[in-house]
Amino acid sequence: MEHRSQAERDAVTVEIGFAVLTGALLAGAAFVAVCAPAFLMASGGGVGPGLLLAAIVVAGLVFAGRVVDVLWRFGRRATEREVDGRVPVLPDQPSQPGRTSPDS
Repeated sequence: MEHRSQAERDAVTVEIGFAVLTGALLAGAAFVAVCAPAFLMASGGGVGPGLLLAAIVVAGLVFAGRVVDVLWRFGRRATEREVDGRVPVLPDQPSQPGRTSPDS
Protein backbone atom coordinates (compact mmCIF):
# COMPACT_ATOMS: atom_id res chain seq x y z
CA MET A 1 0.00 0.00 0.00
CA GLU A 2 1.51 3.31 -1.04
CA HIS A 3 1.52 6.34 1.21
CA ARG A 4 -0.46 9.42 0.25
CA SER A 5 0.86 12.92 0.56
CA GLN A 6 -0.79 15.42 2.86
CA ALA A 7 -2.29 17.20 -0.16
CA GLU A 8 -3.89 13.97 -1.36
CA ARG A 9 -5.31 13.25 2.09
CA ASP A 10 -6.66 16.80 2.30
CA ALA A 11 -8.26 16.45 -1.15
CA VAL A 12 -10.01 13.24 -0.07
CA THR A 13 -11.24 14.91 3.14
CA VAL A 14 -12.61 17.91 1.24
CA GLU A 15 -14.29 15.67 -1.32
CA ILE A 16 -15.97 13.59 1.40
CA GLY A 17 -17.18 16.74 3.13
CA PHE A 18 -18.52 18.09 -0.16
CA ALA A 19 -20.29 14.80 -0.90
CA VAL A 20 -21.93 14.66 2.53
CA LEU A 21 -22.96 18.33 2.51
CA THR A 22 -24.47 18.30 -0.97
CA GLY A 23 -26.05 14.93 -0.27
CA ALA A 24 -27.72 16.30 2.86
CA LEU A 25 -28.97 19.39 1.02
CA LEU A 26 -30.39 17.35 -1.83
CA ALA A 27 -31.93 14.84 0.59
CA GLY A 28 -33.64 17.69 2.46
CA ALA A 29 -34.96 19.10 -0.80
CA ALA A 30 -36.25 15.66 -1.83
CA PHE A 31 -37.95 15.21 1.55
CA VAL A 32 -39.68 18.58 1.22
CA ALA A 33 -40.65 17.87 -2.39
CA VAL A 34 -42.35 14.61 -1.39
CA CYS A 35 -44.12 16.09 1.65
CA ALA A 36 -45.02 19.52 0.21
CA PRO A 37 -48.13 18.44 -1.70
CA ALA A 38 -49.59 16.87 1.44
CA PHE A 39 -48.96 20.03 3.45
CA LEU A 40 -50.54 22.20 0.77
CA MET A 41 -53.60 20.02 0.24
CA ALA A 42 -54.19 18.84 3.80
CA SER A 43 -56.82 20.65 5.81
CA GLY A 44 -54.96 20.50 9.11
CA GLY A 45 -54.47 16.74 9.04
CA GLY A 46 -50.74 16.92 8.45
CA VAL A 47 -48.71 14.31 6.67
CA GLY A 48 -49.78 10.70 6.91
CA PRO A 49 -47.36 8.05 8.15
CA GLY A 50 -47.16 6.40 4.72
CA LEU A 51 -46.17 9.61 2.99
CA LEU A 52 -43.70 10.41 5.75
CA LEU A 53 -42.08 6.98 5.33
CA ALA A 54 -41.93 7.46 1.56
CA ALA A 55 -40.29 10.87 2.02
CA ILE A 56 -37.69 9.40 4.38
CA VAL A 57 -36.90 6.58 1.97
CA VAL A 58 -36.61 8.95 -1.00
CA ALA A 59 -34.40 11.33 1.00
CA GLY A 60 -32.15 8.45 2.07
CA LEU A 61 -31.81 7.19 -1.50
CA VAL A 62 -31.03 10.68 -2.78
CA PHE A 63 -28.40 11.17 -0.06
CA ALA A 64 -26.73 7.83 -0.71
CA GLY A 65 -26.85 8.31 -4.47
CA ARG A 66 -25.25 11.75 -4.28
CA VAL A 67 -22.46 10.62 -1.94
CA VAL A 68 -21.68 7.59 -4.09
CA ASP A 69 -21.76 9.66 -7.29
CA VAL A 70 -19.39 12.34 -6.00
CA LEU A 71 -16.93 9.90 -4.48
CA TRP A 72 -17.06 7.61 -7.53
CA ARG A 73 -16.21 10.52 -9.84
CA PHE A 74 -13.42 11.65 -7.53
CA GLY A 75 -11.92 8.17 -7.50
CA ARG A 76 -12.10 7.90 -11.27
CA ARG A 77 -10.43 11.30 -11.69
CA ALA A 78 -7.59 10.24 -9.40
CA THR A 79 -6.96 6.98 -11.25
CA GLU A 80 -7.28 8.52 -14.72
CA ARG A 81 -4.77 11.19 -13.80
CA GLU A 82 -2.02 8.67 -13.10
CA VAL A 83 -1.79 6.18 -15.93
CA ASP A 84 1.47 4.25 -15.74
CA GLY A 85 2.77 6.84 -13.29
CA ARG A 86 2.51 9.62 -15.88
CA VAL A 87 0.12 12.50 -16.17
CA PRO A 88 -1.71 12.32 -19.52
CA VAL A 89 -1.08 15.10 -22.00
CA LEU A 90 -3.98 17.50 -22.25
CA PRO A 91 -5.10 18.91 -25.61
CA ASP A 92 -3.70 22.26 -26.66
CA GLN A 93 -5.51 25.24 -25.28
CA PRO A 94 -5.73 28.65 -26.92
CA SER A 95 -3.11 31.06 -25.64
CA GLN A 96 -5.73 33.72 -24.97
CA PRO A 97 -9.11 32.18 -24.13
CA GLY A 98 -12.05 34.32 -25.13
CA ARG A 99 -10.05 36.44 -27.54
CA THR A 100 -11.13 36.30 -31.15
CA SER A 101 -10.23 38.23 -34.24
CA PRO A 102 -12.50 41.14 -35.23
CA ASP A 103 -13.55 39.31 -38.40
CA SER A 104 -15.27 36.44 -36.62
